[in-house]
Amino acid sequence: MSRSATMDPPVERMPVMFVGHGSPMNAIEDNRWSRGFAELAAGMPRPRAILSISAHWYVDATYLMANAHPRTIHDFGNFPRALFEVQYPASGHVDLARRVSALLSEERTGLSTDWGLDHGTWSVLRWMYPEADVPVVQLSIDRREGPLYHWEIGKALAPLREQGVLILGSGNIVHNLRDAFGRMRAGNTETPAWASRFDADISQALLQHDSAALQSIWPHSDHARLAHPSPDHWFPLLYAAGASNDHDTVRFSSAAFDWGSLSMRNVIFGQDD
Repeated sequence: MSRSATMDPPVERMPVMFVGHGSPMNAIEDNRWSRGFAELAAGMPRPRAILSISAHWYVDATYLMANAHPRTIHDFGNFPRALFEVQYPASGHVDLARRVSALLSEERTGLSTDWGLDHGTWSVLRWMYPEADVPVVQLSIDRREGPLYHWEIGKALAPLREQGVLILGSGNIVHNLRDAFGRMRAGNTETPAWASRFDADISQALLQHDSAALQSIWPHSDHARLAHPSPDHWFPLLYAAGASNDHDTVRFSSAAFDWGSLSMRNVIFGQDD
């Protein structure tokens, strides 16, 4: 057998994605959002592994998930039993977790086996890769740190793209659940002006690769504070945008609202249509 026949296929540079994951119910419903998640995998190289930054691992440190067989976390309540029965049995990737920890400097990161795959990750990936056959590692969000810290971590992650790793941020560009739940109870799903404006401002900043605007808008504008009373669903976008560069194309595979004020915009960096 020739040497070329035994070599691994060449690694293709991966895009970066930010996904508006929305309600956990999107994991089991056939709707416009779940179909949009499934379409994200089309037309892109198959990743060797996925590094996910989910809004739902929001703690007082920066950790890499070092589980060889991560559990499926059902981090929500008051949903149908069918949702709690979902399992996403993707393997972990301990070597990748160690490599990322070293890349970010071991002094400010740690390895953890206390977490698994939360719904910010598996509710999207079960549509993108339904066979759960791509290894997944989660990276936590340190809630003690500000926007620049998270942007810089995203920038430090960029070399992983050349190694076949898909960097996936999962949150929502507008995420004010008190407002969204109030609209649902009132039967009013109209998108308020502040939500539309913030979503549009962020979209424009992304298209223009305006890193300064993305790093500074929260919490320094009224619209930003309304869009994100807490930044847990905002920071994953900073990781994704930080891992991109000015030469990456930026496109939106979804650009609509659910529940009135929950932005479901998906952002893809570095992958043409």
